[in-house]
Amino acid sequence: MDYITHLQKDKKLARILIAPIEAPVVRRNIPLRLMASIMSQQLSTKVAKVIYHRFLLLYKGKEPSCKQVLATDPGVLRSIGLSNAKVQYVLNVATFFITEKLTDKKLASLNNDELITLLTQIKGVGRWTVEMLLMFSLGREDVFAVDDLGIQQAMIHLYKLDNTDKKALRLKMLRISDKWQPYRSYACRHLWQWKDTPAPTA
Repeated sequence: MDYITHLQKDKKLARILIAPIEAPVVRRNIPLRLMASIMSQQLSTKVAKVIYHRFLLLYKGKEPSCKQVLATDPGVLRSIGLSNAKVQYVLNVATFFITEKLTDKKLASLNNDELITLLTQIKGVGRWTVEMLLMFSLGREDVFAVDDLGIQQAMIHLYKLDNTDKKALRLKMLRISDKWQPYRSYACRHLWQWKDTPAPTA
């Protein structure tokens, strides 16, 4: 697999590249993926899945369009477990995609930086949220989520980085990740996987 050979040039990262990870998939209905990402913020994966399932049930189990979401009473959206802020952010996404006439095809034609600049204009959508969208919904292979806590923790441990100065830590992480291009998404996924794998017991 191409990316493994490339990433193995980083000797420290090579130690955690145990089994290849599947290539990222390109998913449809990007505004909905963005809404789902907002719904899941600061929640466990389990709770996030429950809330998203309740959300789909509002539309008889089918994925709604932005127009359908905008036509939904905010009180109904709150009733599935969303905070007032998250309800507003979800509606912001729907409004933005309609106003800007954005389609999946249009988004696919933009590079990573262009997409981050475009979508972070939406109130409630930060850089990290767009990076997750790039990685897990748009199938981009070269995304480095430098501000992700899990990535930071994994790299501090793997590379023995000093984390007392957050700005310096960020620069060190970016410098290390430069050598992973154009496969930084794979590196991130391996780092998450390694961080979440229990250590073997004696």
